Amino acid sequence: MNQTLFHLAFPVTDIAQTKAYYVDGLGCIPGRENPHALILNLYGHQLVAHTTKEPLTSQRGIYPRHFGLIFTSEHDWGELLVRAQHRQLLFREEAKYRFVGSPLEHSTFFLEDPFYNLMEFKYYRHPESIFGSYEYAQIGDRF
Repeated sequence: MNQTLFHLAFPVTDIAQTKAYYVDGLGCIPGRENPHALILNLYGHQLVAHTTKEPLTSQRGIYPRHFGLIFTSEHDWGELLVRAQHRQLLFREEAKYRFVGSPLEHSTFFLEDPFYNLMEFKYYRHPESIFGSYEYAQIGDRF
């Protein structure tokens, strides 16, 4: 394995419900599992759901905390969007375009899992804007 992989651990309260959402809903590949944790393969990256007894609450908006993926193929982004719609996953923000007509243009949508974890999935029209385009200051939406 020559590729560097991303790892993210996040809180949940029920492993069976986590598996239903992430495997059946999002299409993750399940890995090792025990009553307290579940490893998930999300497009080649490792997510680990850990149970907690602490109360989980929804944050007011999409900022500051969320995680997700940037697709390098608009087709792949669209396929996940259709899957999420078909599986009736909770959209925290419906699919939309940001910064239309600028080098920062991208399509995005946000999902919320049953444990209030927010995920953003996006596709940049101009890949160099993923890390570059320093002359622009826009990041996310202003609220």
